[in-house]
Amino acid sequence: MGEEILLDVRGLTHLFPLTKKTAVRAVDGVSFQLRRGEIFGLVGESGSGKSTVARCVMNIYRPSGGQVFYKGIDTCDPRAFRINRRMLQSTRQIIFQDSSSSLNQRMKVCDIIAEPMRIQHVVPPRGSLRAEAAFQMRYVGLDASYLDKYPPELSGGQRQRVAIARALAMEPELLVADEPIASLDVSIQAQIVNLFKHLQREHGFTFLFIAHDLAMVEFLCDRVGVMYRGRLVELAPTAELYTNPQHPYTRALLSAIPIPDPRRERERRLVPFREEDFPLEGELTEVGPRHFVLHERRRDA
Repeated sequence: MGEEILLDVRGLTHLFPLTKKTAVRAVDGVSFQLRRGEIFGLVGESGSGKSTVARCVMNIYRPSGGQVFYKGIDTCDPRAFRINRRMLQSTRQIIFQDSSSSLNQRMKVCDIIAEPMRIQHVVPPRGSLRAEAAFQMRYVGLDASYLDKYPPELSGGQRQRVAIARALAMEPELLVADEPIASLDVSIQAQIVNLFKHLQREHGFTFLFIAHDLAMVEFLCDRVGVMYRGRLVELAPTAELYTNPQHPYTRALLSAIPIPDPRRERERRLVPFREEDFPLEGELTEVGPRHFVLHERRRDA
């Protein structure tokens, strides 16, 4: 895997205003990089800021602070974004958690998959938009007979495959998946994750995978970042993070992974983590090769 940096997130901060004087700090000074061809997992419990990071990376939200560089372009700079709009909109794609709301219920599957190519005026490599849509459908394991169906006629897993096919139709260099399997049955989750792994090997795209299922992340990702209350608290290669977690929140999170063996599951002990003991001040410090941990500074220090 090359060391070229495709995505560089620096000090990303995002606030959601509640009133004129108060706001929620959803993301607070998050920094990480994605190398070309890498699968990077971002994990944490609900409300930790993972999805907000994804939306800032994709310019759905305009960050309150920090910078996001894609191919060296500062995508938070309105002028730079405007100049590179076509490239940014075609080479970056996102898959959302809820396929029901991300797919137009009144469009046929064929038109849904072909829509990004139509908008970007892309000449279909296989001659027609329908032929291209049929190819992408086969690629994600769906028969071409689904092309003339509408999303409400499909199951959750089939709809998510359509969303994946739509994203892949543009042959993206960066694919952002925001909890793409969270609303699916466990058996379908495994199918979709295996599909992601296969597609990444075939295409070599760079993948930001956001999830709270730690077992899936361990199977799929090369590196993992752990988020807690808007901060990145630990960042490491997957094997290192799962065998040698350093931050107390990471240890607590990993201890909660269910064990398939009923006897071992009964004997499993959760690692306690007290939120009030965790001050959110400090900086990521390298404690091993490519292994970073947030070392806290006490507020009264």
